[in-house]
Amino acid sequence: QVQLVESGGGLVQAGGSLRLSCAASGRTFSSYAMGWFRQAPGKERELTAAIMWSDSTTYYADSVKGRFTISRDNAKNAVYLQMNSLKPEDTAVYYCAATPYSSTYYSPLVYDYWGQGTQVTVSS
Repeated sequence: QVQLVESGGGLVQAGGSLRLSCAASGRTFSSYAMGWFRQAPGKERELTAAIMWSDSTTYYADSVKGRFTISRDNAKNAVYLQMNSLKPEDTAVYYCAATPYSSTYYSPLVYDYWGQGTQVTVSS
């Protein structure tokens, strides 16, 4: 049974940092793309960052580029999202997700596995 379990969310002041973790289990993700999505109230779920498990190629949304860093740890089967210089508009539930369709990593529709989400709240 595949499981993605996020942790690390919380409340932080603007300008602060948080590190999200995603522990993956239940299968080998070596050919997968891993994504961090977020969804704010009343808004669509959007991709913030993605990483190819095979070669660590990364993608960032323009809104987080230069502030967020996605990484993976093969030994721990984990993916991380380091979030710096947080802004109130980063407030959302953040989800870790996995897809075998690496070429279309930008679409939430192709992700087979999702975590339960972790709340990130940035106060002004």
